[in-house]
Amino acid sequence: MPELATRAITALLIAPLAVAAAWFGDAALAALLSGVAGVAAWELCRMTRSAGVLTLEPAAIGLAAALPLLSHGIRLGLVRPSAAWFALALLTVMTVTIVRRRIDQRPLAVAALTIVIALYTGGMLSFAYDLRYHNYAIGRTGQCLVLLFPVLLTWSSDVGAYFAGRAMGRTRLMPSVSPAKTVEGAVGGIVLSVGIAWLYVRQLLVPYGQLGLSPTGIVVFGIVIAVVAQVGDLFESLVKREVHVKDSSSLLPGHGGFLDRVDSLLFVLPVAVLLLNVLLIPAPQS
Repeated sequence: MPELATRAITALLIAPLAVAAAWFGDAALAALLSGVAGVAAWELCRMTRSAGVLTLEPAAIGLAAALPLLSHGIRLGLVRPSAAWFALALLTVMTVTIVRRRIDQRPLAVAALTIVIALYTGGMLSFAYDLRYHNYAIGRTGQCLVLLFPVLLTWSSDVGAYFAGRAMGRTRLMPSVSPAKTVEGAVGGIVLSVGIAWLYVRQLLVPYGQLGLSPTGIVVFGIVIAVVAQVGDLFESLVKREVHVKDSSSLLPGHGGFLDRVDSLLFVLPVAVLLLNVLLIPAPQS
């Protein structure tokens, strides 16, 4: 219970900042995503370093932090989207690898892992910006509600899995990856996610955002987001087991590190963009 209380207090301190960034959008949202991405990339570099796998840390952290800002720049028309930007970043990392790494320090692995870390953290978090400015979301309220929808379901899946696992957990889900997770907990996370999705759409998204999903769409969205969130959590658990650490850092009391807090979102955000492009209904009639 003390650990649960600590987690709750930390979450209550973080939540207003996240909601405020979602509400104001633009530079505020880009800055928050950039900061979280940079810290998460630093944590991941630190984790891999502890296992003897080196990266170009300044490049990984800098690229991760830059990607959400790049999304903001594209929206403002300051930057034109082009694959050449990605190619330039890749070539820069490769060039730095020539200078910084000897052949016995696995230069190809260093360059590849540096890019993967930047894309995994900053690249995936940048999809929050796409959600905030979905084509159907009109006005600040609608935009904020669309962005917070998958975020809330991710949290619901985590909460549902935690309490269902503690109350009924018997069957291990993937003991080789995360011994504490159970099948019963995973099902509990899915059930709560679908229930919260139904309430969110009916009580918030429709009346205040003038948006909605069909009944089937709500169930599909709730199930898929819950499953993807749990896969994202399992992936980070797998990484932590490989490098033999319990948490990505100790920056967030009760939660571990920033990467521990957003690991599920890194998987959820791009999937949510794709799903809502298909499932979201503009201006539903009551």
